[in-house]
Amino acid sequence: MATVPTFDIQLTEADLRDQLRTDVLWGLTGSRKWLPPKWFYDARGSKLFNLITGLPEYYPSRTERALLRTAAEDIADLAYGATELVELGSGSSEKTRLLLNALSRRGSLCSYVPQDVSESALRSAIDWIGEEFPQLSIHGIVSDFTTMLPALPHGGRRLVALLGGTLGNLPPRERAAFLGELHRVLVPGEQVLFGIGLVTDPAVMIPAYADAAGVTAEFNRNVLRVLNDRLGADFDPFAFDHLAVWDRDLEWIEMRLVATEPMRVTIPELDLVVEFAAGEQMRTEISAKFRLPGFRAELAAAGFAMRQTWTDPAHRFALVLAER
Repeated sequence: MATVPTFDIQLTEADLRDQLRTDVLWGLTGSRKWLPPKWFYDARGSKLFNLITGLPEYYPSRTERALLRTAAEDIADLAYGATELVELGSGSSEKTRLLLNALSRRGSLCSYVPQDVSESALRSAIDWIGEEFPQLSIHGIVSDFTTMLPALPHGGRRLVALLGGTLGNLPPRERAAFLGELHRVLVPGEQVLFGIGLVTDPAVMIPAYADAAGVTAEFNRNVLRVLNDRLGADFDPFAFDHLAVWDRDLEWIEMRLVATEPMRVTIPELDLVVEFAAGEQMRTEISAKFRLPGFRAELAAAGFAMRQTWTDPAHRFALVLAER
């Protein structure tokens, strides 16, 4: 008989609203406008992202899934004795079933702890996980993993997963702080599985973030709809074009929204008026791509040892198992 999943809501709607207000005020009043990518993900944004993962141009998801299919048994062997799988930014948890199956076959896994900022995405994922893995205790956590790692449960030996290239959404300084905090909350011998995009041909990378069908453009503009819905802003999403560029120096993809005309946007809840010039660009996401030697150095600086890596034949994506 399946156990009843538990929920821990560490980030309430009021908390999210306060975070959004702070991020928007900070991001839209600086010399270069920007918004954090976590605000893409209301219910509509989550659905759009799920569509993106199935697009022909979007190689990261299918490449990571193929790697997990190939490497899951090896990962389970290397993580032998793990009693708890904690997944940060779990989203739909669709790829996670490959890990859950492999870990469950080893006999030690007792619980799955998916964490996400979206309560609706988390509840949807937990429904099917509970049916497919009735032997597991499931503990969903609604939180922001970049600031709330110390609140993660600790009832056994943990394997933490951060998949989907999510780590690359953090700029280098924030990434170092996150890795350092993750090291502090784990105990020696606990492990982390990262899914990271690798530096490859820009002709392959850029279309992954600017698909021909325009789904990513809709996803990008959705952040403006979120501001309209939650803060009463009057953005016209269709007055902004979607742009994805490769920064060769910083080695990341930037997604931007480009104002097609001069405009004035009001955000009543912040008592804020924001001016946009025609052609002005606003950054909405970075997706850093890594080189394995450099990533090994980042892990070492935070106190982690890289134990094993798996890459696809085209060397576009990697799974990296690191140990505290």
